[in-house]
Amino acid sequence: MMLLLLIPLWLYPQTENVDLEMIYKIKQEGNQNSKMEDLAFGLTDFAGQRLTGSSGGDRGNQWAKKKMEEFGFQNVRIEEAGDFNRGGWDNLKTYAAMTAPYYVNFACNPVAWTGSTGGLIKGEVILLDVRTENDLEKYRGKLNGKIILMPSSSTTPYEISYEPLASRYTDEQLKQMEMESGGMRQRRPGQPFDLAAMMAQRQLRTKLTEMLKTEGAAVIINNSGTYNIPRSNGGGYNAGEKEPIAELNLPMEAHGRMERLIRNKVPVEMEVEILNKFFPSPKIYNVIGEIPGTDKLLKNEVVLLGAHIDSWHGGTGAADNASGCIVMMEALRILKSLNVAPRRTIRVALWGGEEQGLNGSRGYVEKYLYDSKAKAKKPDFDKFCVYFNMDNGSGRYRGVYLQQNEMARPIFAELLKPFESLGCKTIAIRNTGGTDHQSFDRAGLPGFQFIQDPIEYGRTYHTVMDTYERLVLADLRTNAIITASLAYHAAMRNDKFPRKPVMNFPERSPFGPMMP
Repeated sequence: MMLLLLIPLWLYPQTENVDLEMIYKIKQEGNQNSKMEDLAFGLTDFAGQRLTGSSGGDRGNQWAKKKMEEFGFQNVRIEEAGDFNRGGWDNLKTYAAMTAPYYVNFACNPVAWTGSTGGLIKGEVILLDVRTENDLEKYRGKLNGKIILMPSSSTTPYEISYEPLASRYTDEQLKQMEMESGGMRQRRPGQPFDLAAMMAQRQLRTKLTEMLKTEGAAVIINNSGTYNIPRSNGGGYNAGEKEPIAELNLPMEAHGRMERLIRNKVPVEMEVEILNKFFPSPKIYNVIGEIPGTDKLLKNEVVLLGAHIDSWHGGTGAADNASGCIVMMEALRILKSLNVAPRRTIRVALWGGEEQGLNGSRGYVEKYLYDSKAKAKKPDFDKFCVYFNMDNGSGRYRGVYLQQNEMARPIFAELLKPFESLGCKTIAIRNTGGTDHQSFDRAGLPGFQFIQDPIEYGRTYHTVMDTYERLVLADLRTNAIITASLAYHAAMRNDKFPRKPVMNFPERSPFGPMMP
């Protein structure tokens, strides 16, 4: 026994100091004094859509800044994160209906950064049945001022699904997430991916678009959406270019009805009016606030919470990603209301321009942390502790993706134990992508995204359906509590979160960061 006492303490693995008393306080504040409903209303119904570069985007940023100030966060600011080459765009009016062979109005959504119709246009719908480049010639000289119905891009007929519209992860699914996948993204079973066919389709679409522009088509009607719910997306426009042809997304039910009528030799007529506004190219902005650190040695180190505040223009961007923004703001509000004195600074950042390429978070990394062109660390690189991101809809946290950072596993294992009764305990070694934690992970910094119950995310995101009704407020309250606890404990640890060792893989490798 005496020999054991002589072994240096540093040889024993260090365990996390989990402050259960603080967790109790966080749970009580988060459940009994939640501001989630107020935040949800403010960033969805009140602010409205928040498309990057739109008036709604500015409105959302101003609302978030004001709310952070009301909560007593410090150093609150709307901070420039970079240029936005697509320019400013607002949709002011959209209407579409089939008028022959009978009348029916359609749910529809304009394609962002496309032009206007110049008033109400009426006329016959032309089905552009183009499968190869040779098919273009039969339409040349016949499309001026016409309403163009693009053919369905998929030949797969719609099939009824017997799966529930909303779902939660089962224990078996969560168990599978914990399994190592070899580091590479696994392709879903089915037909092999045909890159050549995809590139040929893109080239054909480019030539088709050019022909429609040359011919002077009035409006393009796309098949985009299901359940009579049109999707949101953007056109390939850059600021300063000539305004493109107006494009409109119709769900497959409306599009399919007209396509079948035309293919059965029944003439179809429509009336369409789209009014969009372009304005000078704006910047991309992030909204930032914080609780400053208090430890004289650690106060300049940062624990960062984040989510993207921009949305698409259909709906109000509730699940994607007002949900993440209000969880991160509520998490910091909880800590502020408890008068915590974190050793490190806890900062919340709401990123702009995520939907167009992680612009806000990449701009933050470039400004403060890592110069990707020079491959050089910025002054705050070594002061960065950890980043927690939420962008998987409004479902409850079920755990965390480690981004292959095995060194962080024992930390999360301890910090999530108090939340096992809430179903949050899965630690997945695998990577997940498509959102802002990647900006930090690629720079060699610890950035993590939460595993969340999918609810109805796949059906909702990037559609006009993404509104307040998609928010599962009880789940979001739980997420804010867990986030607040993780942020607090990260800010109080003696050491920063561990970083993945630098490997000499190519910059684009899924294994390694972009650091040399």
